Amino acid sequence: MTTIAIHADPVDQLLEVGLKDLWYPICPSSFIKEKPVSLRRLGRKLAFWRDFDGVLHALEDRCPHRGAPLSQGVVLGDRLSCPYHGVEVRCDGVTTRVPGSPGCKLEGTRATRHFHVREAAGAVFLYNSSEPVDEPPPLVLPEELTDDAQYGHFLCYTEWKGDYRYVLDNVMDPMHGTFLHKQSHSMAEGDSKAKFGIRPTDTGFVFEKEGQRNVNFDWTEWADTGIHWMRLEIPYPKTGGPGGNFIIVGSYTPISAGLSAVFHWRVRKLPKGWERDTWRFLYRNRLEQRHWRVLEQDRVMLEDMEPDANQHENLYQHDLGIVRLRRHLRGLAQQQLEAKQPAAA
Repeated sequence: MTTIAIHADPVDQLLEVGLKDLWYPICPSSFIKEKPVSLRRLGRKLAFWRDFDGVLHALEDRCPHRGAPLSQGVVLGDRLSCPYHGVEVRCDGVTTRVPGSPGCKLEGTRATRHFHVREAAGAVFLYNSSEPVDEPPPLVLPEELTDDAQYGHFLCYTEWKGDYRYVLDNVMDPMHGTFLHKQSHSMAEGDSKAKFGIRPTDTGFVFEKEGQRNVNFDWTEWADTGIHWMRLEIPYPKTGGPGGNFIIVGSYTPISAGLSAVFHWRVRKLPKGWERDTWRFLYRNRLEQRHWRVLEQDRVMLEDMEPDANQHENLYQHDLGIVRLRRHLRGLAQQQLEAKQPAAA
């Protein structure tokens, strides 16, 4: 019998669990309260907890002694005490105490992987460093999520079955709004035929319909600011309240090959005051349900696609943005893999 070796594509393997040295959204801040929480993200099982001052910390969810889940342990301020044998691990990954064997070689060693985390815009973000770093680069989010004086937003979080890259493809596909979401109150207009172009920006590119703006889901922006995010606008009728176009900022994180963490911030440009209060009231009481119905259409479509759907495609002009993004991500993955290779003698 002849054995055929199957070699997995290392670029695809890296992209499947998420590129390194980037910030990623992990979960809404409300997920992490008094007790430690275990979450699988980016190819790892991670333990999150808050110290007595409410500051967030993250370690790989594995005790350096026998691999027990630290997330089931006891919070001791900036340390977790493993439930299995009481081993105490500090937020920087250093084992500070081994109660059963004081003074053993494990004490004082940094044997657990630690990660830098930040909270912003109602979410927890983690820096997925390739190697441990003392200080991560700053978390740079789009102004819609940081300029509280000018923008109001809501975070919509959900988890969809399937590879997160299909979610990226979906957002980088403005034309699907004309068909899949044609019954939406905000995407019922616009030409069902369009030509697209790509326009570079300082942080990425915009994929947009030529000759049509502020009619439907007409463009998508891709940006890399040390975190990958996407932005688009949906024209809103006056019944949607003040604030002009409805802005959506999205960022997506792999949980596993078959599950994705999906973050959409719903934004309106409104200064603090009665107009923002009016929009927030309308959103909570009338608009939010409609938006979830639109997201549900995307979810059903993507979850019912075969895992290898992208291996059986026949792409055309409307898919230029998807092709551009896929090539860009593969290029980044290739660079990271090459950087890990030892220098030639």
